[in-house]
Amino acid sequence: MPPRPGLLECIERYFTAAPLPDARIESAGALDVPIADPTWPYPARPRKDAGTVTADDVRGAIALQQAAGLPAALEWIPECSPGVAAAARAAGMTVEELPLLVADDPVDVVLPAGVRLFLVGAEDPELPHYQQLAVLAFAHPGGPADVHEVPADTSPEAAARTAVLRERIAEGRTVMMVAIDHGTPVAVGSHQPLVVDGTEVSEIVGVATLPRLRGRGLGAGIASALAAHARETADLVFLAAGDDDVARVYERIGFARVATTGVAELPLPE
Repeated sequence: MPPRPGLLECIERYFTAAPLPDARIESAGALDVPIADPTWPYPARPRKDAGTVTADDVRGAIALQQAAGLPAALEWIPECSPGVAAAARAAGMTVEELPLLVADDPVDVVLPAGVRLFLVGAEDPELPHYQQLAVLAFAHPGGPADVHEVPADTSPEAAARTAVLRERIAEGRTVMMVAIDHGTPVAVGSHQPLVVDGTEVSEIVGVATLPRLRGRGLGAGIASALAAHARETADLVFLAAGDDDVARVYERIGFARVATTGVAELPLPE
């Protein structure tokens, strides 16, 4: 599906506006670098009409992020900023390009028998458990896997992340859903609404299923429900899929691929 006129520009404006309530924006050449609390970091992104992003710009962004205790991260839409991948690689970052999809004509997905979806409240005492579910799922990507579940992280850093998430839920900046199977959380996901230049846009993020329960339609069900909830008020709902296989799942439930999202990080030390 070719991008509709203005669609990618609208998504870019969303990403430009998203950090503003939480971060000050510093510049590294043609990149904007949000400097925020490390519990809720934002990646650097190309600045509109700032020209070509160079490897020195990327190195400058990395230096700003590291000085602020933030992860070195860069994101962009290659169709809008085609030279960023080469600059990121030249600066020593690893680069992935992920499918970018919009909720074009979503369909309702029937969850497995016994599984119920719930909106998560800001004061839900199980919120750390839901966060741990997502951490476990993203640590073990791919198909079904027999992975031992671990207790919720009780470190001060994890408590700080939970506090930020509670605040975002209370303010309506994050809408979180959880799938419960016989009293056990089995999948989670969120969407993040934001009004940009009079248009409400929301990104679906963090869709995660317990590795041992993949392949049962839980992720598709969460994504479909999040899209339906977001579209009650949003004019545009989008997400980045983890890979082509995940993108095909989303396409089967009514999402349409429109472009790609570039993601760059520093490689882990050996």
